[in-house]
Amino acid sequence: MIGFKRENLIREVKKRSMGQEALARLTRNKTAMVGFAIMMLVVILVCCAGLICPEGYDHQIIPDKFIRPGSKYLLGTDDLGRSLLARVLYGGRYSLFIGVAATVVSSVFGVILGSIAGYYGGKVDNAIMRTLDVLNAIPNLLLAIAISSVLGGGMYNAILAIGISSLPTFAMTVRGPILAVKGQEYVEAARALDAKDSRIVLKYIIPNVLSPIVIQVTGSVSGSILAAASLSFLGLGVQPPIPEWGTLLSTARQFIREAPYLVTIPGLCIALVVLSTNLFGDGLRDALDPKLKY
Repeated sequence: MIGFKRENLIREVKKRSMGQEALARLTRNKTAMVGFAIMMLVVILVCCAGLICPEGYDHQIIPDKFIRPGSKYLLGTDDLGRSLLARVLYGGRYSLFIGVAATVVSSVFGVILGSIAGYYGGKVDNAIMRTLDVLNAIPNLLLAIAISSVLGGGMYNAILAIGISSLPTFAMTVRGPILAVKGQEYVEAARALDAKDSRIVLKYIIPNVLSPIVIQVTGSVSGSILAAASLSFLGLGVQPPIPEWGTLLSTARQFIREAPYLVTIPGLCIALVVLSTNLFGDGLRDALDPKLKY
């Protein structure tokens, strides 16, 4: 009976495309779907910040300072009487934007460098990978701090610093699969037809190594958000009065005894986003793993 059900499942799976099959496995993963739902909820809330808190994040009512959560203000107010809910929602826009933008920077340039190194090999491969090995020897956050110290504070400098620090990981993620794929018959056939190297890489190689890239992207977003908060906390990222989550933690630490919620709530937001992104990324990795096909 079990064998019969297994055969029916295999026949059903074979009727689907690879994308449909991966999507079906992903939607069956409850943990991944919970992570995805939390991610979407956070994105919707920060996008609707203007509707939820039309007064903006910098509206001050000095007499209302240090009002605790749950009374007149849902999440309370800070030392200048500003709504913490508004500052958290508007600040989430900056945190998520930095996380996504830094991941785009690192993934695009990392995939380009990894593709060049893996496809051409030899001296080109050695030159690129030894340079990236030097960068990879330095912890990502420490490298981002060093780059930000040179470039100065600011959102765009933070994006560049975090993107550069994550670049070696993407390059190494792409290089290995390309080394395995470039010797396949369809790649040799494309070369025999005198196709350009760029066309071979973009049309025949990259689509076949897309799974590890997608998995790395989902994991990198959470790491980039955490790195952005760390840089802002140290004064090397987004600068006040912009309420990025790391900036909120930095400005609230002096009031941690008087108003601990000013530190707790932004910290919980960072933890929730990072956790949900990692849960979804783990589920996506399992869905794209061919070993878990049946």
